[in-house]
Formats: sequence, C-alpha cells, structure tokens
Amino acid sequence: MNILAIESSCDETSAAVLSNGKIRSNVVATQLIHTQYGGVVPELASRAHQQHILPVVEKALNDAKVTKNDLDAIAFTKGPGLLGALLVGTSFAKSMALGLDIPLIEINHMQAHVLAHFIEDPKPQFPFLCLTVSGGHTQIIRVTSPLEMEILGETKDDAVGEAFDKTAKLLDLPYPGGPLIDKYAKEGNPVAYTFPLPEMPGLDFSFSGIKTSFMYFLQKQVRQNPDFIAENIKDICASIQHTLVNILLLKLKKASKETGIKEIAIAGGVSANSGLRKSLIELGEKLAWKVYIPEFEYCTDNAAMIAMAAEYKYLINDFCDQTVSPAARMEF
Repeated sequence: MNILAIESSCDETSAAVLSNGKIRSNVVATQLIHTQYGGVVPELASRAHQQHILPVVEKALNDAKVTKNDLDAIAFTKGPGLLGALLVGTSFAKSMALGLDIPLIEINHMQAHVLAHFIEDPKPQFPFLCLTVSGGHTQIIRVTSPLEMEILGETKDDAVGEAFDKTAKLLDLPYPGGPLIDKYAKEGNPVAYTFPLPEMPGLDFSFSGIKTSFMYFLQKQVRQNPDFIAENIKDICASIQHTLVNILLLKLKKASKETGIKEIAIAGGVSANSGLRKSLIELGEKLAWKVYIPEFEYCTDNAAMIAMAAEYKYLINDFCDQTVSPAARMEF
C-alpha cells in the first residue's frame, strides 16, 4: 500500500509517501517571503504553493523510491486553513488521482496533528488526551481511536501560537517570533515579571487578554525607561512564555483530573516550544502521566501526518469523490 499525501494549509508546501504503514519520505518547502511582512500573506502563500507543489511531490516520490504508478491513493488536507492555499493542494491531488484513476482521501488538518503520534514509537494508548497548539488552534482533545476524537475545550478567541507571535511583534522581534521568544527564554528568569491569568470556565482557553496585558506592561515600562526591552529581553521572553505555558498546562491538568486519563500528548507547531515540552515532562512526572511528544519535524505542518491519518481511512475504504472542495473552517 503506497499513499502520497499533500499538505498545503498555510505557508508550508509538503508531500510525503507512506508505504505499508511506514513513512518513506517527508518533504517540506517553507515560504520565506512572509518574513518581510510580519505574518503570512494569503495571496502570496497561494502563489508559492503553486511554485513548490510539483517539485515537492516529485522529490517525495523519488526519496521514497516510488513511482506515481505505484500509488494506491492520494491524500490531501481539506481544511482547516487558508482557502487559497488549500485550493492548490486539493486541486493538485484531485487532478493526479483522476489521471491515475486511484482513490482520493480528504484529511482534517487538526486530526492529522494528533495522529502524528503514530508515525514513530512510542505511541499513546487509547484513550488519551492531546493538547493541540498552533498558530490557528488551541484545543484539548479526547482521542478514543484513530478516527474518533472529541474536543473537550478550545480557545474562544486567539490561539496560543498567535499569542506568541503577537507578543514577539510587540518586542520588535522578526516573524515568526515564537521561536525567538523560546530562544531568549532559555537564558531568562521566568518569574521576573508576572501577568494575570485569564478566567475561563471549563476547559476552554482565552489569550486575547494576556496580549493586551502584555502590551500595557511594555508601554508602561518603556515610558519609564526607553531601553527597557533591549536591557531585559531575556527575562521578558522567559516571563511571557512561562505565563502562556502555565495557561495551557493548568487546563490540561484539569482535563486529566476530570476524565481520569493519564495518557497525555501534545501536537501542533507550538509543541516544538522547548519551554512547553520541558514543563509538560516535569508535570507528567509529578502526576504520574505517560507523556508523548512528537519529533520536531512532525510538530509543524507536514505531509507525513496527513499520510498517517490517510492510512486509517484507507483501511476502511473511507474515500471522497471528485466533487470535494477545500474548507477554510472544518469541524472534527
């Protein structure tokens, strides 16, 4: 069984090949053009996907030593994501599947992030909780099987990845700022400055308030000392990262207590954050959790996770037809 998978939900064009349950290749082309604009520009993302998709697919096939005629199905990200970007990947997958007369498999991008945990060992046992954290989503998900997932809590405004990038922008750090906050935080004092935690009921999140609080904090400090940010950048980054991670883990801890589930996983681009990974491991040791953290290459957007999700659908003949279209918003 050979499946070609395509991911194009945002600003990474990726293709992967899965053969008999194993990832044989995973190629990602990152779009650097957005750096100068301080964020992803949808129209530019779509154009870059059109330029990258053919060479990325060709390289994925070559790396896996698989020809297009060896393929049994083509999987693609249907959504959620940027509509124009999704349209490029969807159209390419539909055309290729039609030409080869093989099945199409539509994949939910967020479900694929969760199933990235099944690419390599160790794999979580069902049921498990997965904290999915990215630039567009922040969710706590109960996973009862590869294709059965339930959202227990999610952000009601901004995603945590957006909070990282927006606070970085306030610090005049270049885009993407989240990884730079993580870099500076490693050498700073995480309790140098404190910020109020949001009061959200249940297992839902909110990050808009912390961004506003951080902005007012910086404005006040800079009025008193124009060089405040430059002189204290490491402590500032460590403190805001500590606060954002604390918000995530408090809710995750509550979810584990309410459900009784101690198999805990994280997924999505922000799961590459070293502060979150370290804090989760420490909390897991304290609460006797079994913690699962994917390899860095499977945290950010990639086609290997799309291929992994597609395998489970292929095994039950869960295919879509040529009338399928991308969806910027997509429910589980």
